[in-house]
Amino acid sequence: MSTKNPGIAKDNSRAKIAIFVGIFCILYIVLSFRPLGTELHLTPDWTIAIDRDGAAPDSAGDLVPFKLGQAIGYFSEDGKIASCIPYSFNAAISSSYYAVYNSDNARTVVKSPDGTPLVTLDAPGFPYFSDDRIYVFFPNGSSVSKFSASGEEEWGYEDYAPITAFASSGGGTVIGFADGQLVSLTEKGDIDQQYYPGGSEFSAIYGAAISGDGKLVACISGLKTQRFIVSRRESGEHPKVIFHEYLPEDSNTLRLVKFNKAADMVFYNYKGGLGVADLNSARSAHIPVPGSIVQIEETEDFGLMFVLSRNGDQYTVTVLEPFDQVLSTTSFKAAHSFMQVRGSHVFIGRDNKISRLTVSRR
Repeated sequence: MSTKNPGIAKDNSRAKIAIFVGIFCILYIVLSFRPLGTELHLTPDWTIAIDRDGAAPDSAGDLVPFKLGQAIGYFSEDGKIASCIPYSFNAAISSSYYAVYNSDNARTVVKSPDGTPLVTLDAPGFPYFSDDRIYVFFPNGSSVSKFSASGEEEWGYEDYAPITAFASSGGGTVIGFADGQLVSLTEKGDIDQQYYPGGSEFSAIYGAAISGDGKLVACISGLKTQRFIVSRRESGEHPKVIFHEYLPEDSNTLRLVKFNKAADMVFYNYKGGLGVADLNSARSAHIPVPGSIVQIEETEDFGLMFVLSRNGDQYTVTVLEPFDQVLSTTSFKAAHSFMQVRGSHVFIGRDNKISRLTVSRR
């Protein structure tokens, strides 16, 4: 008669358990393995100071415009100041033109980024540049004209109510008025949409935008209750509202509204945050953002939206991945700030300094 050694049996049991646990761990690792997703990185490249006295022309490459405090100018993407022009009353600047003017401006000298005078606008009022488009708002506050690069008036629009909102794109111009009227015009100045969005107790337009192709316009309209509206003209008939919603809170301050470049999303500032309308799905999202939105810039390389907002002396940069995912936020204190996006580069100005960050995923 033979008997088993209890110690040997116990060791065999432990070995079997160990083998089983090992096989389970290997299977778990193999079956649950997924490729790691990439993360967003904003890498600081350089920081430069704007120098009003030491600025020197540098026309190498495309120049980026800036406006900080009482100075405007241009810098290159590699971090060289091309120009820095102080002004006392106000100034207008874009990637194509700049001008400084005073409170009783009778005519405007439009200059190129390198400081060369291009044309003089013999029209009293305040200039506004949108890329290569030139506008003048007249002193009565209710009329605006578009001018050619040679200084000729291409078209004008006047109403009895003051202008409260204005936006321009390659596809046309949209104007909002204090009486609640919204008007969009083609590049040639023909009226494309003209209507009163209504739906509120008090009528006024507090922000407006036009898509890049000019087919869609959006606005923030009225008080009690305030609405966000997107409309388009179809077959030459009256404008058709394709999206609207009532805002959570009213505000009688002007608000930023902006289409993305694909014109399938619209971003708009309201009291308490940022609204995002997805026009393809007719859905909206509301994202808390501190203060008022100053700029919304898009980087097509990564499909991201950069939102610059201000609350007193604190600015916040919020990075969004459409439709409504907040990827990161960062805040800083400054008296003045601006933001520009060029390809994979984000430029942020703070008081007398400009910094470049490179966007990457890895």
